[in-house]
Amino acid sequence: MEQLLQQIEAIKAEIAATVATTADQVEQFRIKYLGTKGLVKEIMGEMKNVPNEQKKEFGQILNAFKMVAEEKMQQLQAALGDSDEQTAKFDFTLPGDPVAVGTRHPLNLVRNQMVSIFKRLGFAVAEGPEVEDDWHNFGAMNLPEDHPARDMQDTFYVQAATEENSAWLLRTHTSSVQARVMETQKPPIRVICPGRVYRNETISARAHCFFHQVEGLYIDENVSFADLKQTLYFFVQEMFGKEVKVRFRPSYFPFTEPSAEMDISCQICSGKGCNICKHTGWVEILGSGMVHPKVLENFDIDPEKYTGFAFGMGVERIAQLKYQVNDLRLYSQNDLRFLEQFKSV
Repeated sequence: MEQLLQQIEAIKAEIAATVATTADQVEQFRIKYLGTKGLVKEIMGEMKNVPNEQKKEFGQILNAFKMVAEEKMQQLQAALGDSDEQTAKFDFTLPGDPVAVGTRHPLNLVRNQMVSIFKRLGFAVAEGPEVEDDWHNFGAMNLPEDHPARDMQDTFYVQAATEENSAWLLRTHTSSVQARVMETQKPPIRVICPGRVYRNETISARAHCFFHQVEGLYIDENVSFADLKQTLYFFVQEMFGKEVKVRFRPSYFPFTEPSAEMDISCQICSGKGCNICKHTGWVEILGSGMVHPKVLENFDIDPEKYTGFAFGMGVERIAQLKYQVNDLRLYSQNDLRFLEQFKSV
């Protein structure tokens, strides 16, 4: 017992004489005296060898010994925090660390620009559900159940048709939004319908199972194909510049008649020919046409009084030409190396 008390006093004197001027020295003090294998814990372990009648007295001595070590540790830490050496480690005049700034997705950038252009022409934005019934997606658009044009669109069906209920599916185009607009509004109607659509296609650099469309619809008295052409001329010039060349080719869509596809001069090779335009110098960007009278009749709109035009284009295709992106998969891979390129856009 006497020997242990002498050992405690010697350690206390050693603690009192300790000087630490660096963080490493303070840490070494902590490990030596207050660590899990430190001298304080080692001395505290001797409590089991003290006779029972002396345990109370010795316990008080050990607590006071431990407090000496802890107080010294606090003093060393406080002195270190106030020292010139510690303060000098940080230069408060240095600029702060840069904060990473996010950016809009390139598809959102292009979509917003497209919407802005058509808004300037008086088009309102209309949106609808991505899970749609067969009537709004196909039937209302002049595609009955046995229509061969349905084979052109590989559809994701959510629920098969029954005798009581229509089939439900992931919409294959945003024409379903046009159907819902005509269902609830009467002419004049002037809307664009941006949104995501789905088709059961093999994913590759040129195709994906989901993509984005912007479709437009204008119905009023005396609407002509010339109105459609001038609307689309204005759009491509605002999107790609005044020098862009445009051509229309006859085509077929079940919900428009007559129908046409619109090509523009390739923005990647300037019309000289490349892989994107298949060395033709032209790239197809949209389908369009005059709204089929049958579609108007489906919504009790008199085709003898009203006419209209519709068009639809893929946002990915417009973004591909605008930013020269050659792989559709990049848009959905969330690769920061790709997305960070659009911070300055």
